[in-house]
Amino acid sequence: MSKVIVITGASEGIGAELARQLGKLGHKLVLAARTESKLKEVADNIDAETLIVPTDVTKRADVDNLRDRAIEKFGHVDVWVNNAGRGITRPVLELNEQDLDDMWDINVKSVMFGVWSIVPHMRERKAGQIINVSSFLGRVPVASPRSVYSACKAAVNSLTANLRNDLRGSGVNVTLIIPGMVATAFHANTKHVPEAGARPGAMPSPPPGMQIQSAEEVAGVIANTIAEPVPEVYTNPAHAPVAAKYYENVAAFEAQMGA
Repeated sequence: MSKVIVITGASEGIGAELARQLGKLGHKLVLAARTESKLKEVADNIDAETLIVPTDVTKRADVDNLRDRAIEKFGHVDVWVNNAGRGITRPVLELNEQDLDDMWDINVKSVMFGVWSIVPHMRERKAGQIINVSSFLGRVPVASPRSVYSACKAAVNSLTANLRNDLRGSGVNVTLIIPGMVATAFHANTKHVPEAGARPGAMPSPPPGMQIQSAEEVAGVIANTIAEPVPEVYTNPAHAPVAAKYYENVAAFEAQMGA
């Protein structure tokens, strides 16, 4: 059955690939990101009914406009994917106040703006799905240079779980997506380069048990959760036992990572 699906952060990476895959399945798409030209490039390569809405997800008025444009075009929204986000490369003691504000705005407030905007519509229809894209680092903070990014994604994890409980029985599903390292431009778009002389955008080596996935693989997992909603899913099944091992003995896990 065709659904109306809103995707933020749809101009590249996981969001763009998800749009392509969902388009092939015949869904109607509303694509949001800041850069209209990039959105148009994605939409031009999708054989499905598609609306592009330039949106700064850190501005609530923009997110409300995205909802309004989607409903105006298609009459309703079935699925809202909060995918937009940005990383940072700066350890805890090197962070400044602006870093905290920037990461919170793009990674947490943007999710809540989407939730606040679309939930009343879905509750009224007694149907819908909210999908929040988090990170394995929000569950297992194993990368010091991604410090505040990891913290923000941990907040997304908690907010998503509580939202799911709040909406239980309403007909609205809430799904948390937990990718690990993904081969996209995400690393090139991080706010800082780790150290002088480092190559901008270089992807770090994955920790043990955290293989790098492609955007196609991650998007495929998200598409599956739209077909069959679940509370949460690791996009790489190998990550679940890694997380379990972390919580079983944090000290031992950290000692092994530092060895």
